[in-house]
Amino acid sequence: MEIKLDIPVYDKNSGIKYKWIDGFDIDVVYENEIITISANKEGLLSIANHFLNLAQDSVPNGCHLHFDKYNSLNENSTDLVIQKK
Repeated sequence: MEIKLDIPVYDKNSGIKYKWIDGFDIDVVYENEIITISANKEGLLSIANHFLNLAQDSVPNGCHLHFDKYNSLNENSTDLVIQKK
C-alpha cells in the first residue's frame, strides 16, 4: 500500500495550513508521566502531514501547532503543542 500526503506549502503571510484527512479521530492522554497519542488511520495520516508541514525549511523556528478538544482532538484529550526549534 502506497501512502501519499499533500503537504501545504508554507506562506509567511497566512501561516501554516492544516490538512486533515476526512474521518480523523485522535486522542491524547497524559497519565503516569506518559503521553499517549491514539489515532485511527486518518488521524495518523493527518498527524504525519502536520509534522511534515512544520518541518519545511521555510517554516521559521518557534512556529507551533496547537491541538485541543476545540479544534481537533476528542473531548477528554489533553492539549498537545508541537513546536519547531
